Formats: sequence, structure tokens, C-alpha cells
Amino acid sequence: MHAGQSRGWTTWLVIAAAVGTIAGCGTDRSTTDRPAAGRQATAAADRNTAEQAAGKAALAAYSGYLDASRTASRRSDPRHPDLTRFLADPLLTRVRLAIREAKEHGAMRTGTLLSDPTVTSVSLDADPPTVEIQDCLDATRYRLVYVRNQRVVPGTGGSRYLATATATRYPDGRWLISAGAAHEDQPC
Repeated sequence: MHAGQSRGWTTWLVIAAAVGTIAGCGTDRSTTDRPAAGRQATAAADRNTAEQAAGKAALAAYSGYLDASRTASRRSDPRHPDLTRFLADPLLTRVRLAIREAKEHGAMRTGTLLSDPTVTSVSLDADPPTVEIQDCLDATRYRLVYVRNQRVVPGTGGSRYLATATATRYPDGRWLISAGAAHEDQPC
């Protein structure tokens, strides 16, 4: 009788273990969805943080580009070293050519260029990653003048207009302004 009770007890334990295992495999949504939702929320927060950091870095590169191009223009120096810190081709070549052409004609830029840029899009999944920037440039006090007498070059009066730029992240991690356009026919 003792052997029979032992077998019955063992059978009951096996059944209890099986039922416990099956019960543990249930689909209680309140416990299984939370970790996935938490991971999704964390991934979205990480992406948002990465996009904000990219936008901030791109705006810093854009500000550096404007400062470097103003300095290089004021000095009539198309090879100014700060240009390569903030610009990449094809825009780097266009800026250098514009500075060189002004220098060849005895002119330089002087005055104040006001800027109010904003990030319009961030594409971290692009290859390479890019940030689009839109700006309202105020060039009313930024003039092209002749070096010899500081007279304004005719036809070069400044205005307020829309400008766009593209910042690109390069393999070394730097954000450089690689494209830009002045939309002088679009006031802002």
C-alpha cells in the first residue's frame, strides 16, 4: 500500500507540474505587452534624441559656415582654413569660386549678415545622413564693396530672402554643409 500511495503522489506531482507549466504559458496581455511597449517607447525616445542631436550639430555647422564665409569674403581669401571646417563639396567649391571672383574684380563683402535658421527635416536613415535647414537671411547691411574705395558694387544691394542648406554627416562623424541655395526671389 505504501508503494501505491507513492505512485499516486508522484503522478499527482507530475500533473501539478504540467498544469503549472501550461498556466505559465498563458497570454496575459498585461504582462507580455509591457516589455515590448517599453522597448518601443525607449527606441522612439532614443531616435528623437538622436534627431535632436543631429539637428543641433547641423545648425552649429551652418552657423560656422556663415561665419567662415563672411571672414573669408572680408579677407578675400578663398583658401581660408575655416571653410573646410564647415563646408564640403559641392558647396565648398562654389563658395571659394565666388570669393575668388570678387577678389579678381577688386571687391569684397563687408557688413552684417543676419540669420535665423531652423531645421526642416532630419534623415538619419539616409546614406549619408542629412539635415535640411531653412533660413531667413537679412543681407540689407551686408554689401559687396570695392576694396580701393569701399563703394558698393552697383546691382549688389542686399535684401531679406529665403535660403536653404543641406548638412551631411561624414564618416568621421562631422556634420558639414554640402549644399545651399539663396532664394532671393522669395522674401521672408
